[in-house]
Amino acid sequence: MREVGVVAFAQSDCLAANRGDDMADILAPVIAEAVASLGIERSDIDFFCSGSHDFHEGRTFAYIESLDSVGAWPPISESHVEMDAAWAVNEAWSWLQLGEGDVALVYGIGRGSLATDPDQVSHTLLDPYYLAPLHPHRHAIAGLQAQALLAAGVTTEAALAQVVARSLAAALGNPHAQRSGSHAVHDLLAQPYVASPLRAHDAAPLGDAAAVLVLAAGDRARELAARAGRRPAWIRAMDHRMATHYPGSRDLTRLETVEVAAQRATRMAGFAPADVDVAELHTEYSHAEPMLVQALGLPVGTTLNPSGGPLAGNPTTATGLIRLGEAADRIADGSARRALAHATSGPALQHNMVSLLEGEE
Repeated sequence: MREVGVVAFAQSDCLAANRGDDMADILAPVIAEAVASLGIERSDIDFFCSGSHDFHEGRTFAYIESLDSVGAWPPISESHVEMDAAWAVNEAWSWLQLGEGDVALVYGIGRGSLATDPDQVSHTLLDPYYLAPLHPHRHAIAGLQAQALLAAGVTTEAALAQVVARSLAAALGNPHAQRSGSHAVHDLLAQPYVASPLRAHDAAPLGDAAAVLVLAAGDRARELAARAGRRPAWIRAMDHRMATHYPGSRDLTRLETVEVAAQRATRMAGFAPADVDVAELHTEYSHAEPMLVQALGLPVGTTLNPSGGPLAGNPTTATGLIRLGEAADRIADGSARRALAHATSGPALQHNMVSLLEGEE
């Protein structure tokens, strides 16, 4: 396999709602920042790949608007995935493995704020025969999963509040975070439920933001990273698995797809999730963290979501990409030798991707 690493990462501030800019306006300065950090022109990029979801935009082929930021003339090699842009990274990483080029740019843009009332549309993502007609609100499936975890003794409401308190405190150091702050656990537990046992702070806040990640192969990666004054964060392994769409057919207290993805990533990378220093986890709800820690086998002492994670900002379809970028930045700045990035999609953590990254000695 070719060595492929992250050499640049940039992201916009995550806003609760950005009504002043369209998709291209949000994305263009983030692409410019990432490309400029490497001292290259856009013509030096061999492949572009993006991730977004028409569902959140409320219109078909919405991602075409973002191409105004990329510049589609002269013709470029370009692709798009209709889900979180973490999966676009997987496509670009695979494309570079084929040797068709040496540099790829991946971008994701999420505008979760566009729906006036998310509860009016979120149920349409579910199975159209049995679940969608029940019209569950957007936190209902997550609430069922969290309740199952409490019944199984996997976690407690106090433990979930501790996850939120730690994440928002960590986000105080993240200038792009949508929310942050210092909160006492007992104050969090005093808040009302939105889907018992989940409270509003247990759910990642929908927001608008864009993120860009540049990948490069081999010596080209070393050259570009040196120009940017950082170390390449080599992606040693990526694996993604998908469970059945119908939550009732799954054991909601166990993430078998994460377990399988982690095992396959371990064989590919030559090291396991238990060996990483930092893990950026796609936790759209606080209860996802203990589930992922258990499925990945992360030991006590692993630094979890030092950026604050999705609980500090959730620009849908860019949130997983940001996990990869944040993990790569920890390697780039030398605070971690190895890192893990997790991304998810679908109800109750249906799709899961595990990436293992490593810096050079």
